[in-house]
Amino acid sequence: MDTRILVPTDGSDSARAALEHALDIAADQDAIVHVLNVADTNQPSLTRLGTQVVDALEEEGKEIVSAAAELAAERDVPVSTHVVQGEPRETIVKFVTAGAESESESDNADGVAFDFVVMGAHGRRGLGEYILGSVTDYVVNRSEVPVLTVRAADDARATYPYGNVLVPTDGSVHARAAVELGAQFANRCGGTLHLLSVMDELPEVADAETAPLPAQLEENLRETLEEDAATATRAGANDVETAIETGSVPREVLAYAEAEAIDLVVMGTHGRTGIDRHLLGSFTERVIRTSPVPVLTTRRAEEMD
Repeated sequence: MDTRILVPTDGSDSARAALEHALDIAADQDAIVHVLNVADTNQPSLTRLGTQVVDALEEEGKEIVSAAAELAAERDVPVSTHVVQGEPRETIVKFVTAGAESESESDNADGVAFDFVVMGAHGRRGLGEYILGSVTDYVVNRSEVPVLTVRAADDARATYPYGNVLVPTDGSVHARAAVELGAQFANRCGGTLHLLSVMDELPEVADAETAPLPAQLEENLRETLEEDAATATRAGANDVETAIETGSVPREVLAYAEAEAIDLVVMGTHGRTGIDRHLLGSFTERVIRTSPVPVLTTRRAEEMD
């Protein structure tokens, strides 16, 4: 079955960057791209055109997805467009599972309509209010499939195929899911998978007297990296590199991405707590908002709440 990619869009620069990146991936994977615009029912949008009363946001949405379809046609990428009404965050998450009611995606054996979602890290709402960032945060944490976020900024770049894929890991179940997903993307692109563990400069512990020494923390991280490297190899990664850094997770992730020419960062949306806590999940949003390259997030379905 062809790869199915969902691209929610509001016509913003960030959404355009996400669409263009999704089309790059789709062209390589023979995928179909579904472009979705949600006309926000929380916003007043009815207006009169002559003798007719129309929904201005819905009409704008039709123009947005039409422009997206034209861009897809230029790339020879099959596209399906959808304009629906609803609250944007909840509607997108529901659409991930159900797809368009008039189509058959919801009948897929895997229980979801799409393989992954591609979204801009920021965007706009209605006729000018910029809020897609909060929508993206919601989708990242609620989606049953991975979400690829793309920034549109002077310091951002989105290249495909991915020559170098970075997965920050703390050994949590969500980080392990990211390792598996990152390995699949690296394998598909023939790229190198980088596994990075970050040791907090000032780890927060309940009882400092019982906290492991830094040497023990480092040993724990090395064991985690060895386990994750084995997981990555089983998931298809052919070239795996590991590293340990000390500092704050967002800073070290971004520094490593810059130093190693990383093209894609893959992260779990939740991490673990405890004496050796790293809380990758709590830093994911900060990485999404500042990463110079696309960030792919995932979480274990059985761990979703």
